[in-house]
Parts: sequence; structure tokens; C-alpha cells
Amino acid sequence: MKDTKEIKATMDKIRTSIKAEADILKSLVDTVTSDKIEQINKMEEAYIEKLQSQDATCKDYVSYLEDLVKEFHGYLSSTKLQNNTLIFSLVDRLNIRPIPETTKPVPPVFTAGQYSKEDVAKLLGRVTVPDTKPENREIKSTETASTHLKPTEKMKQEGEKSDVKKTLSLSFFVTKVREYTVLGVPNLTHLSQDKSGRFWGSDYRGTLVQIDFLGNQLHKIQTNGGYGYHTVTQYGDLIYKGNKKKVINRRTPKNAVTELIKTGDWTPISIHSSRINGDILVGMRKDEEANVIRYNKTGKEIQNIQRDNKGQKVYGDPHYITENINGDICTSDYDKQAVVVVNKSGQHRFSYKGQGSWFIPWGICTDLLGHILVCTTPVNVFYGIGNRDTVYLLDQDGQFLSLLLTEQQGINNLRGLSVDDENNLHVGQKDTNTVTVYKYLQ
Repeated sequence: MKDTKEIKATMDKIRTSIKAEADILKSLVDTVTSDKIEQINKMEEAYIEKLQSQDATCKDYVSYLEDLVKEFHGYLSSTKLQNNTLIFSLVDRLNIRPIPETTKPVPPVFTAGQYSKEDVAKLLGRVTVPDTKPENREIKSTETASTHLKPTEKMKQEGEKSDVKKTLSLSFFVTKVREYTVLGVPNLTHLSQDKSGRFWGSDYRGTLVQIDFLGNQLHKIQTNGGYGYHTVTQYGDLIYKGNKKKVINRRTPKNAVTELIKTGDWTPISIHSSRINGDILVGMRKDEEANVIRYNKTGKEIQNIQRDNKGQKVYGDPHYITENINGDICTSDYDKQAVVVVNKSGQHRFSYKGQGSWFIPWGICTDLLGHILVCTTPVNVFYGIGNRDTVYLLDQDGQFLSLLLTEQQGINNLRGLSVDDENNLHVGQKDTNTVTVYKYLQ
């Protein structure tokens, strides 16, 4: 029955959410444990430093006494001791320095936390059944049912696009579909979807190549480099930062290249072509300032987003940028350590900063359902600074939904993300030129 399938699907989603919450809690426990161990290490250093200082003071005093003994021993061994009135006068005037005071350290005491199984259960949320009266199923007559089984051709055409969206939902499992190697680049820091299953992929140093769905190289361009510095329009034009640091180029499917935008004093670092209206969104930096500029299709500036209603800086380093189905502009901001989202009017909506103390976002994209997908990776892999390699799944209001991919799937040093026309997620990594494709919608 349909109801049985829906119940099973709901339960599976709840189980997935509980496991995701548990992973986050484990990560927080690890973070707090590391912080407390670091605190103990610093306390130990302070204690040892103080004891060593006292030890040095005592050694100095012993040395002082030894020198004093040697001095008086010289007087006592003199053959003229009885006639030496100086030694007796020194005894009267003798004033030995007092023994320096030292303190015994009071060691810290560890007080174990008070918690129970019930306390942990509360942290992982709870499952409840809404106090809602079940609806009685509507029983339709045979004639009515027959009518509904015969939609008109016009209804089919109008509902085709919306039906695809309605039938999509998060899958219970993330499935690895395939892998392909991108020749011509050592790694993949950014991916831009082209038409007919083709992609443009780039490394940080500026090599930009067009590839088909098998990974075969079709075109290659040498650019100024960066992270999210290219995008593809609905018409197949490549918009990218070229060799000139402050110029954005347009390359048509027929390989005609023209200068589209000159950014003046600002350096473009991320570019996205809107699927809603064709506008070009550009994240830029200048000294300690950052902004997002909206240009129309011809390259004319029509919006500048830099500060919020309180005059505070919205951006720090928007090195990846995308747009959601509701028109929100979503940026992955390295300096802010957050996913920064503003609405289409440029008003700040929210900033998502992860579930722990460190959140270092990289590639970002959205899908047909309005989900925000962003990948994170440690700042320093050797020392473990930063969050783990993960793809976060958020709803369009910034609410955490799940960890879509984790290190358990074999991912490492994530950078580029893109969702293709078949709703598959393509993942590029810093240390390899192999792109992995996952299915997460059904």
C-alpha cells in the first residue's frame, strides 16, 4: 500500500536524522575534549614554570651561602687569627640573608560531569506523534475516478516540469554512481555545468578545461587562477576571469572570446550565472573589503551588496557563489567561516557556521528542491585543524538537514561541487583530478 511505503520512508528519514545528530554530537565531544586537554596542558606548563623559578631561587641562595662559607674559611685558616680584630668585628656585623620563601603548589581537582542516558537522549532530539486526528480517506465514485484518470494533453504539458520537482525527494542512501578523470589538470577546485552533460573544471593555478561526461578534454584555457572563478550561462556561454586579473570574459560555444566586465579596483574571485534571469553574480575583494555585484547579461552593474542594514560587512572572502531557486544569493565565505545568504534584494537572511567550533566552507551549489550543498575540509590536515571532510545539506532557510557525505565515503580535501541536469552531485577534490558522482535524490 501507498501508506505503508510512506511510513517506511518517514521512518528511514528519521533514522538518518538521528544518526546525523549522533555524528555531530560525537564531533562536538571530540572538540570539547581537545579544548579541555589543551587547558590542562597550559595549567601544567604554568605550574612547572613556577616550580622551576622557585628551584632557581633556592640554587642561587645555596650558592650565596657557599661563597659566604669560603670567605669565612679563609679568615679562620689565617695564622694571625688571634690578632685579627677584623674577624670579630665581622661577627658582630654579620647579617646573613634569610632563606627565600617558597610555596607548595595546590594541584587542580577534576570534578566529573553529571549526566545520564536521559540527558544524552535529550541532546539527540525526540520522536513524537502529532496530536492530530487521522483523516478519513475520501471514497470517490467510479465515474469521478475515471474522469481523473484522463488528463488532457495541455495539463500534461503544463505539469511536466512541476511534476519532476514534486516527485523528487531525498534518498535514504547516498549512492556512488561513477567516477571520471579530468585530463589536463592535477586537481579540481571548481566545476561549472555546461549543456549536454559537459562541464568546465579548473585547478587553483588557473588551468580551465572543458570535459564531456566521460572526462574527455574538449577545450583548454589558461587563466589567472583562483577558486570559483567561472560559470556557464543557460545559453552555453562560459563566463570566467581570464589572464587579466580584473577583467571577466565571455566565451561563446563557437569559441569567440570578448571582454564582458571590467571590475576596476576590485578583484573578482567567484562568478555565477543566474538560472532565473541570466544575471551575472560576482564575488569580489579589494584590500580588506569584499562585496557581491550583480550585472545584467550585457555586463552592466545593477546591484552592489556590501553591508547590511546595521552597516556591518556582509562578506569577508566570498570565494564560491551560487543562487537558490528562490533568488537567494549563497556564498561560501572563507574569512567569515560561514555560508552567507542574502535575498535577491541584498538583505542578509542568515549565515550558517556549522555544528562545531570550526567551519571552513569551500564549493557550494543548490539543487532543484532548494537545498544548499556545501563542502568543508580541514584547514590543516596534519594537525587536524578545522572540521572534517564533509558535504553539508541545508534547506533554503539555513536549517541543517544532514551530512550528505563524510570521510567514511573516502572523500578527502573537497573543493568543487556541482549538481547536473539529472540531479546527481559531482564532487571535485584538491589532491586528485578524479571527479566522483553521487546520487542523493530519488
